[in-house]
Order: sequence, then C-alpha cells, then structure tokens
Amino acid sequence: MKHARIRIILAFLGFVLIGVNSGALGVVLPNMGAYYGVDKSTISLIFLTSSVGYFFSAFTSSLILERIGLRNFLALGLLAFLLGTLTVSIKPPFSLLLVTRFFMGVGMAFIETGLNAYVVALPRHTTLMNSLHAFYGAGALLGPFIAAAALSLNWQWNSVYLIWTLLSVPLLLGVMLAFEAQAVPVNTGERSREEKKENILLGVLKLPVVWCISLFLLFYVGVEVSLGNWSYSFLVESLHQQTFFASAIVSGYWLGLTLGRFTLSALAEQIHLSNVGLIYLCIVGVFSGALVVWLLPFGLFPALGFCFIGLSLGPIYPTAVALVPNIVNTRFVAGAIGFLVSLSILGIAIFPWLAGLLAQIVGIWSLLPYTVVLAVLMALFWWVTFRKPRKLAEEALVGESA
Repeated sequence: MKHARIRIILAFLGFVLIGVNSGALGVVLPNMGAYYGVDKSTISLIFLTSSVGYFFSAFTSSLILERIGLRNFLALGLLAFLLGTLTVSIKPPFSLLLVTRFFMGVGMAFIETGLNAYVVALPRHTTLMNSLHAFYGAGALLGPFIAAAALSLNWQWNSVYLIWTLLSVPLLLGVMLAFEAQAVPVNTGERSREEKKENILLGVLKLPVVWCISLFLLFYVGVEVSLGNWSYSFLVESLHQQTFFASAIVSGYWLGLTLGRFTLSALAEQIHLSNVGLIYLCIVGVFSGALVVWLLPFGLFPALGFCFIGLSLGPIYPTAVALVPNIVNTRFVAGAIGFLVSLSILGIAIFPWLAGLLAQIVGIWSLLPYTVVLAVLMALFWWVTFRKPRKLAEEALVGESA
C-alpha cells in the first residue's frame, strides 16, 4: 500500500513536470528567439519538432512498453526529457535545439503514455485519471511564474531548463526505486505462443474504435490549445479588453480547466452520471460557453464564458483515456493509450495554426465560431465511438483473438 501511494505521487509529479515545461515555454520564447536571432515563424519550429516527436512515439511506445516493462519505459522517457533539458540549458546551436526538442517530445510522450497506462489499471481509475491530468494543469499554471521569476532575477532563459533538469533527477530515481520491473518471458513455450500473437501496434490500428476516440481527442486538443494560445489576442484585439484584464481571463480559463479535472468527475460519480454522459455534458458546456463569449461580448460575460469553457474542458481528456479499458481488450490498452495520446498531440500543431490562419484572413473574431465547429466535431466523434457499445466490445475481442 505504501509503495502504491508513492507511485501515485510520482505519477502526479511526472505530470506536473510536463506541465511546467509546457506552461513556461511562452515566457522564455521571446528571449530564446532573441538569443538565436530568429523571427517568430522560425523559433516556432520548436513546437513542430516536439509534436513530431510525440507523433513518432505513437508507432514505437506500445512495442517498447511491452518489451521492457513499465518501470524501464518510464525511466527511458524521463532520461530523454532530462538529457533534452540539460542540452537546451547549455544553449546548443539552433539546429541541435530542434533535434533536442524532438527527443524531448518523445520523452514526454513516453512519460504521459506510461503514467496513463499505470493509472488506468488501478481501482477508481477515472477519478485518479482526472486528478493526474489536473496536476498537468497545475504545472502549466506554475510554469510561467517559475520562468518569470527566474528572468526577473536576471537569470538567462536557459536557466529555466536547468531547473527542469534538476527536478527530473529525483523523479527518475523515484521511478527506478518505486516501480517494479516486468520480467521478459523466459519459458520457450510461452515465448513461442507470444510470438504467434499479432503485433500490438498492428492490432491497435485495426480497431476502428481506437481511431474514433483518437480523432475525438485530436479535436479536443484543438479546442483547448487554440483557445489557450489565441484567447488573449481575441480579448485585446476584438473585444478591446485591457491587457491586465485579458491576462486574468486567460488565467481563469486555465484555472477552470484544472478545477474541472479535480471536481467534475467526482461530482458525476456522486450523482451516478456515467462517464460517457459526463463528456456529452462537458461538450455542451464548451459549446454553450463559446456561444456566450461570441454572442455576449460585453461586461463580465467573456470572463464567465472562458472560465466555463475551461471548466467544461477539464475532465474530457482524462475521462476519455480512462474509458479505453472499457472498449479495448486488456492486451491492447497500453498500446491504444499510447497511440491516442500521440495522435492527439497533432492537434497542438494543426489547430492553433488554422486558428491563426483564419484570424489573418477574416479576423480574430473567428476564434469563437471556430471553437463551436470543433465542439460539434467532438460531439460527432464521441457519438460514433459510443453509439453501439456491444459492437465495440466485439471489435476489441476480435483484436485480441487475431
């Protein structure tokens, strides 16, 4: 029991680590661009290389996890992240920085996939999964403050990455000590039977339900990140809000998302609302909040609308991941989680760019109708995923027997 609690704490800290790194990037980005002497479009390539690293992990994580076990898989991800932040902290040439960001993306994807796979196998995993992802939100809230504090002390931008390196060391040691290694089968008969089984990744890719829920999360990430990146510009340029008030509203959006993960899943459990129903309700909340900001762009309505959107978005991602064991056979759970986590990360690269393109062509006011369209697509793919539970269960069993 003691070791189980330590593992849960380490899982929460792992998501805090990913969150602070993601949240701090926007603060250090201008200083990083100035150091390398590149414009915004060039420095933004680090987003692309990180996303490519995440996507690359979709085709490797399930195979590696099955081969080396959870402890070594998490340690590999943490080691890649640690070495990546250490490399960035010494201000490498820009081309090496981009390569480093690729491996950091792979490392973060391994950490996220491994910890999701661990938590989803625990009792009451839906509540724990929401708490796990809430700690990512807490990290994303802390990250900008840590980076800003370092810069205010006249530390250079690279010192922030040295902080992440130092934070990674005890986490790596904790994982190696607290998690148990999974032995590779040594019995020849067992090994031959295992080899007759279908490759996990191929088995996962043959399940339509995995593609449906992955596309659902792809659109979810599109909503979350597009609003997170462009809401400040929308508030200042379209609604003519003061910069301080606009910043406070954006912070309220992220705070709402974090609170939603800590509270809504537990509340749904108390009132006996199913996880599938909770996500339908949350999508309606996103849709409603976007309409409030779009149609009532005055007074406190934008602030209330963005906070409500964040609150509604909160439990969607972790609850969807928590439902994977219900629709995929046990052998494919970790592989399915790795694939949907990695594929959904493409939303970070695609949808904020599309939102920016629309803003450039028709105006930043397009952010809200754009969000409404993505919310409708989320609802569509969620309905497709869970419209026929029996058929989905049969698909999972077919995948296991293949």
